[in-house]
Amino acid sequence: MIEIMWGGSALNPELHAAMVSYVDERIGNSGRGFGHCKTMGVFENGDVLGVIVFHNWNPESQVIEISAAADSPRWLRPTVLNRIFRYAFDDIGCQLVVARMSEDNEHTQRIFRRYGFQRYLIPRLRGRDEDEWIFTLTDDAWRGGKFHRG
Repeated sequence: MIEIMWGGSALNPELHAAMVSYVDERIGNSGRGFGHCKTMGVFENGDVLGVIVFHNWNPESQVIEISAAADSPRWLRPTVLNRIFRYAFDDIGCQLVVARMSEDNEHTQRIFRRYGFQRYLIPRLRGRDEDEWIFTLTDDAWRGGKFHRG
């Protein structure tokens, strides 16, 4: 059975710290962490399948960035995607979600494009020898998309 657990500095600090480290290590963030952020983990039978970090929240522009990592492709199912974007768009009132990803992460790129994200390739954003995709999803695109469920 899939279980979603939330972490935050006040909500569950130990779980939150563990989820931040989980993503930080897997995406090569060099231990920088994400500053003030909120985490959402997807678990099955007590094992972590994947974690998402909501960070760089800008309430003035209503934009938030998401970063994620997973040990199993089973974590990114429609119910989880729906919960991720309900948090961003409904719970905290974002008008835009931003995600950055390696040009080599073709699996997640396909999912995000089907989900309605626009993508922009930025040369050298991951260093001299690697480009990075910036994915954006507006609240309008999410609400009008075929995967959005009320």
